[in-house]
This record gives sequence, C-alpha cells and structure tokens, in this order.
Amino acid sequence: MRIAVVGAGGVGGYFGGRLAASGADVHFVARGAHLRAMRQSGLRLISPKGDVHVPRISASDDPAAIGPVDVVMFAVKLYDTEQAVAMLPPLIGPRTIVLPFQNGVDGVDIVTRAVGAPHSGGGTCYVSAAISEPGVIKHTAMDHLIFGELNGSRSERLEMLLAACGRTNFQTTLSSSIHVDIWTKFTRLSVLSGMTTVTRSPLGVIMQDPELRAMLKGAVAEALAVANAKGIPVRSDMVDDVAKAYDALPPQTKASMLVDLENGRRLELPWLSGAVARIGQEVGVPTPIHGFIAAVLKPFVNGKAPEQTTPR
Repeated sequence: MRIAVVGAGGVGGYFGGRLAASGADVHFVARGAHLRAMRQSGLRLISPKGDVHVPRISASDDPAAIGPVDVVMFAVKLYDTEQAVAMLPPLIGPRTIVLPFQNGVDGVDIVTRAVGAPHSGGGTCYVSAAISEPGVIKHTAMDHLIFGELNGSRSERLEMLLAACGRTNFQTTLSSSIHVDIWTKFTRLSVLSGMTTVTRSPLGVIMQDPELRAMLKGAVAEALAVANAKGIPVRSDMVDDVAKAYDALPPQTKASMLVDLENGRRLELPWLSGAVARIGQEVGVPTPIHGFIAAVLKPFVNGKAPEQTTPR
C-alpha cells in the first residue's frame, strides 16, 4: 500500500520513518530546511528503541507529485490544519482514507469537511518526539499509534495499514471506538502539555512535587468531566490511571508544546487547555485549572515572548 505523511515533524516523521525503514511505501509532504535535509541525506531517527537512518526518502512539498495513496497520515500542527487540508485532494483516490494524528479533538471534523466522510477516519497517538535538527527526529518516550474507521468497522484499508505497522517495532491498535480513544488522548495530553508548559519543567519535576502533582490530577478530573458531559464514555478511573502512567515515564519527558515555547514557536494552546476551558463553558463544567493555564500562556500563543518594557 502507498502511504502519504502530511507533516513530517515529531509524529509524522517518527511513525512515517519507522514505516519507511520497515520497507513500507511512504511519501512525505514536508517543507523548508527539513524537506531539503530529507532529500539530501534521508531521515534519521534518534531513539531509545534504536536509532534508524533511512538514506533514501520520497519527500516533496507538492502533493500532486506524489499522487493518490491508500492512506494519508495527517500530522500537521493544529494551527496549520486549515492551510494543510488544501493539500489533500491530489492524494485522494477512490478508497483513500485520511487519518488525522493530531492533538485536540477538532481534527476529524476539519478533515471530514475537506475530503468527505467516505475518506475520513480517526487517529491518535502517544509519542514524545520532535525535530531536533533538519532531517533528524529525536524520540524520547512512548510510541503507540491508534487509528480506526469512524463507524467502528474493521475495513480492508485499515487492516492493510495495521499489517504494515506490524512490521515495525512501535505499538499499533486498530480501534473500534476511535472517538473515545481521541478524547482519552485529549484528556491526557491537555494536562501533560498544560502542566509542563506552564511550569516550564519536565514531567519529573511535576510528579515529584506534591502540590503540582495534585494540580495535575485536578486538571485530569476537569478534562474527564468535560468529556463525560459531551457524552464521551472516557474511563472514570482516568485520574489515578494518568498519574500512574506519568510516574512511569522518563522524568525528562516534555510535551511538544513546552518545546515549542522554549523555541519561540506558536503554541497549540487554544486546542488543548484552551479547548478544555471552552468546551467546559459550553457544557456547564467548571475548569479553573485549565482556564488558569490558558490565561497564563496566552501571551505566548503566537510564538516568541512579548517584548518587555521597563517602567520609568
């Protein structure tokens, strides 16, 4: 099967790179210095699960040069989504499915509006990875890819993708309840992103501090209450489950939003803690912790720190 990866950053670059290294027919849509490096030297993954170098990579900034594929792994940042969906039509064939592997809960609706329900699926993932330099993805922790048809069926096209992923060494799940999986990830990630970014600290600092740990668990409870108010049956034991899961992660783990803040890039804040607060307001669920996170980080949402002036 032919796979296109739109967005070759931490998510698309890592999972797409692993697939390419296993022999899958993968084509990347990328841009800028990252694209130039991939064309010149291939794609390199630095990972505790083993480094990988794929010396020859199919990569382009023009989807028409790739043509129709069986699966599109759509992994652009949320603030680039509306612009990126315009690149999808040349990749769509009669049976193509587009799987948004993005943070937040808005990706499926945006993709469906762009390509239509027959070509839309759902996806989410757990991975800590980022571009460390052009052509290089640094993977720190977790690598679980989850995808499914929106109606819960086990289609031939996703069975084929599951088989391709089975030849890699990352974890893969073909889900029969992808909406629940997306909201479960949203609940977890909004907290990880918000807490590490607002404290400017890796996860270990938060989990070892009693007050910050309690704040993290409170943020999980808020997001869980919002999901349940929306009618999404996210597991009720998630508060303790998330705390245990984060205890098991490497203490140096950082959310990609913290990495973006440190590098003066735009933040996905409006689609993470900002979305918890917004949706909470819509469904009548108080979200004071996520509201605090969204308010404190708002000056940085468009990238770079605001200019400071000294009063006279």
